[in-house]
Amino acid sequence: MAENDQAAAGNEQNQENQPQFALQRIYIKDLSFESPNSPTVFQEQWKPQVNLDLNTSHTQISENQYEVVLSLTLTAKAEEQVAYIVEIQQAGVFMVKNIEGAQLGQMLGAYCPNVLFPYARESIDNIVNKGSFPALMLAPVNFDAIYQQALKRKQEEAAGEEQAH
Repeated sequence: MAENDQAAAGNEQNQENQPQFALQRIYIKDLSFESPNSPTVFQEQWKPQVNLDLNTSHTQISENQYEVVLSLTLTAKAEEQVAYIVEIQQAGVFMVKNIEGAQLGQMLGAYCPNVLFPYARESIDNIVNKGSFPALMLAPVNFDAIYQQALKRKQEEAAGEEQAH
């Protein structure tokens, strides 16, 4: 009987030390739509040039909780006129436990933004439609590659600073 109690306690301890991840909430933190050249832009032939800027950030809000914010700024131009600008901060609260170091960075810098992106894409599509423009479905984004590029850039900057000293 005592052996079973020890085995059960050992299993509970192993489960407590296991990496844990859970999405707790997804929400829009900020959303903005501008169509500065309406209604004249509607008279232009609709062959937009679309520029997308994106950024991610995260903040630890408690011992095992992080807020991750995916910020997108989308600018669409018809001819040389700005047709519309959409800015969104799609955010989520994630529980991350027993994940540290590079793995935590990868989780917060790539995996969580990957989870948030479809929600941001849907919100952008909806707001663009409500602005009376044709639907805009953003192509998928490779957040893993973006995260790796950012890491490489930081390493190069650190190496450059060491050489300067």
